[in-house]
Amino acid sequence: MTSSSADNHRSWSVFLIFLRLGFTSFGGPVAHLGYFRAEFVTHRRWLSERSYADLVALCQFLPGPASSQVGIALGLSRAGYCGALAAWAGFTLPSAIALILFALGITNYGDAVPPGVLHGLKVMAVAVVAQAVWGMARTLCTDGWRITIMVIAACVVLLAPSAWGQVGVIIVAGIAGCLLFQSTQIAEHDPLPITVSHRTGMVCLALFFALLLGLPILAELLPSQTIVVVDAFYRVGSLVFGGGHVVLPLLQAEVVPPGWVGNESFLAGYGAAQAVPGPLFTFAAFLGASMTTTPSGWIGGIVCLLAIFAPSFLLVVGAMPFWERLRRNGSTQAALIGVNAAVVGLLLAALYHPVWTSAIMQPQDFGLAIIALIALMFWKLSPWLVVVGSGTLGWLLSIAL
Repeated sequence: MTSSSADNHRSWSVFLIFLRLGFTSFGGPVAHLGYFRAEFVTHRRWLSERSYADLVALCQFLPGPASSQVGIALGLSRAGYCGALAAWAGFTLPSAIALILFALGITNYGDAVPPGVLHGLKVMAVAVVAQAVWGMARTLCTDGWRITIMVIAACVVLLAPSAWGQVGVIIVAGIAGCLLFQSTQIAEHDPLPITVSHRTGMVCLALFFALLLGLPILAELLPSQTIVVVDAFYRVGSLVFGGGHVVLPLLQAEVVPPGWVGNESFLAGYGAAQAVPGPLFTFAAFLGASMTTTPSGWIGGIVCLLAIFAPSFLLVVGAMPFWERLRRNGSTQAALIGVNAAVVGLLLAALYHPVWTSAIMQPQDFGLAIIALIALMFWKLSPWLVVVGSGTLGWLLSIAL
């Protein structure tokens, strides 16, 4: 077997493994990392326990969807750059296709869907975001200073609801983290089984920043709605810290105020995104397919999906050669503590607006949200079961009342 055919065989094998995970990985980013550990550390032994922990630490440090970035890095380690693409495609396509089909369904046949069902999905979003806020706060806001950063971040974002306001909050929180928190040394680790040259890393990081800074300029110079959309989704994918749920306020600020997607559809899609396996960032595919302007439909879904994940590829490959030095920098670790606390504040603000203010209209809505939250947090039901139950109860309540 030639080197080229061997690489293709490995890439195809990576795709099939991640495709199976893409169909079965319910439960959010933390659960995804558990599935990856069982598959690639325990079962297949692609890397050691320490290497996997270090890889997770790198991807949690970077902005973007941590579980998808870990998958990209695992594919990169196994079959090079084609393997990274194969891992992402396998893990992402099942949920992306399902959400595009859902978007097309409610766009073309929305009148056939009972309004109570969509409202039930919006109420489900309240429970999901509340669970995320509680879980992240318990982990990331463990003392008075971190709680203070969280509360200030939430208040600022509610007073200045814009994507750049959220970016400013994250930057200020990072500076506060450097000033307030003492650095800690990271434990010894095994080297990562991934080889990326410093030159390749620099090129990828340069391209990442060039797109981040250049796309807004290009959107102003060229009268193309597609470039405007790509700019918005690329920027969101570049600036999301703290996990998939944090994408909610950034995306809402980008697509709802200009009228690309209605707030009703936005929250219904976010609720439906909880029912599918795989990364929550595939919510971008739903939004792209739902847009009232071009691009929309399948093309819009694909464009938005590629735009929001593009920063993850560039950052994973770009950061890999420099992670060893960066992970031992105490100031970097301290800044990350402040950023993580601010991220919880962003999500807390999103829990109030738009999630709560758009879904909880009457007492029975509050009751349904409490039931969904208990089902997720204490009964430990699968998210897709809670989604189905919320939609059904929403429909029954609309009939009864």
